[in-house]
Amino acid sequence: MRIGLVGLGRMGANMRDRMRNAGIEVTGYDRNPEVSDVASLAELVEALPAGERVVWVMVPAGAVTHSVIEELGGLLAEGDLVIDGGNSYFGDDRGHAEQLGAKGVHFVDVGVSGGVWGLANGYGLMVGGDQAQVERVMPVFDALRPEGPREEGFVHAGEVGAGHYAKMVHNGIEYGLMQAYAEGYELLAAKDIVTDVAGTMKAWQRGTVVRSWLLELLVKALEEDQAFEAIDDWVADSGEGRWTVDEAIEAAVPLPVITAALFARFQSRQEQSPAMKAVAALRQQFGGHAVKAAGAPISGDAPSGVRSEG
Repeated sequence: MRIGLVGLGRMGANMRDRMRNAGIEVTGYDRNPEVSDVASLAELVEALPAGERVVWVMVPAGAVTHSVIEELGGLLAEGDLVIDGGNSYFGDDRGHAEQLGAKGVHFVDVGVSGGVWGLANGYGLMVGGDQAQVERVMPVFDALRPEGPREEGFVHAGEVGAGHYAKMVHNGIEYGLMQAYAEGYELLAAKDIVTDVAGTMKAWQRGTVVRSWLLELLVKALEEDQAFEAIDDWVADSGEGRWTVDEAIEAAVPLPVITAALFARFQSRQEQSPAMKAVAALRQQFGGHAVKAAGAPISGDAPSGVRSEG
């Protein structure tokens, strides 16, 4: 199978490698010529068979995604397929599908989780779109997902928009989980009778009901920097936490944990917090997200233009 991939950043480049390792022929395009296989989107499209083209878009949500999809709409032909694998707002998906559909081009949205670890571990995939189009690119999904039963790393969640909606909720849950681990860390560190905080949390990794990959990553971060002295407690929010809370308000669904975790990130930009240092360290561990060095000046946050959690 052949596929085009637009966006070769932290996740995109690893996804290209994982697909190639599975025998899929991938032509990648990025604005950075040092990592790109072709010089332009037009050249990428020309490298794929007309009417059978599959182009996976893996760029920042918002204006960049809109621009890429608009340009692809002018280059692709009837029967081609565009996959948006970025962390786009689910409400944008139907507009993209209609925009491309007017030219006979199909559209599928995919929520992708796995961060910088996806190359080795695989990516959790949440897909929205027409069943026939999902089946068409199942070899790609099987190459990207983790080993094991398909249903434990892949879901066709529903119609267009369902994949990004599922990923939005996934990331909202992630906010709450990270905040709970971080607050537990802070409470352990505050008690003088606990002399091995990292060891205590490491002992939770097997047999306990709170064991998880996020816990393992927090322990890894603690072993690298026991008091998180090298990073500031400033924590960004990428937008999906806000979208999750907005949806909860719209649907009158109570989300006290996720909402509190989002607000805690806002608080992290106002004062020092050991718990928020732990959240910042976790984001760096699983997603390669940037952290601020302790004492570094703080600039404004841009929630909707960057890739979010893993």
